[in-house]
Amino acid sequence: MSPSPRLFTAAAAQAAPVFLNKAESTKKACQLIKQAGEQRAKLIVFPEAFIPGYPDWVWVVPNGRGRMLDELYTELVNNAISIPDESTNQICRAAEEAGIYTVLGVHERNTESSGASLYNTILYISDQGKIIGKHRKLIPTGGERMVWGQGDGSTLSAFDTPLGKLGGLLCWENLMPLARQSMYIQGVQIHAAPTWDSSDNWLLSMRHIAREGGMYLISVCSAMRLDDIPDSYEFKSLYSGKREWINPGNSCIISPRGEYITGPISEKAEILFGEIDLDQIPAAKRMFDVTGHYSRPDVFHFKINS
Repeated sequence: MSPSPRLFTAAAAQAAPVFLNKAESTKKACQLIKQAGEQRAKLIVFPEAFIPGYPDWVWVVPNGRGRMLDELYTELVNNAISIPDESTNQICRAAEEAGIYTVLGVHERNTESSGASLYNTILYISDQGKIIGKHRKLIPTGGERMVWGQGDGSTLSAFDTPLGKLGGLLCWENLMPLARQSMYIQGVQIHAAPTWDSSDNWLLSMRHIAREGGMYLISVCSAMRLDDIPDSYEFKSLYSGKREWINPGNSCIISPRGEYITGPISEKAEILFGEIDLDQIPAAKRMFDVTGHYSRPDVFHFKINS
């Protein structure tokens, strides 16, 4: 076995999906994987719910518009991912061909039971094209609760890879101290943060979390224009003003010291690239190691109900 790389390139795919179209969004994901691989990236992270797109209507459609919400939800379920299915098979093949680890945000159907409920899920795929794990978001925020169910502790996992220990949390899960602790205590070195939040406060939190965990952090958000939603969707008319961007993106890659390596990039579809140097992790933890010499296990006890 060849030695694990200490220095490699990671990619953040700031892009918009093909809205509510699983087949075309999958094709786009495969194209972006290929592009990142051609640039010699060894890891690519996609935005939250990239397949088949973040359900931004939950913030604009009143709950009383039942017919509209029913139609949108039905279309979303019909275009959601089952793990595995033909879409995941395509993405696995693309990851293998590009030789790149892939972290992908998807809507996941609960195929273990009814097949009619959804989870907000991170899917992890190896550079050999194998699904190595998934994580279901613990709790949706606000209007998202109209779309997604709650995950549980069984998927709060991190994965040993030749690139280092890989893990992640979705969007505002990253603001949950104990969810973060579940990643820190597993020794995560590269933390994926697929999100829909592109605010200045989010970026402040990401820099803090990277520094707190002494880890590399890849925050990835869709850069999505209003024009990315087809005119056939009635809810599109509910957006106020003459806005061009629904979400500007602001994706970035952050060092274990909380400093930007690349990004944030706003109002632009782009693959961001950043250099990961695993030797910077122990250097960053020399003074503060949240689950090492700063952990005080004689005072605090941590447990995940999995």
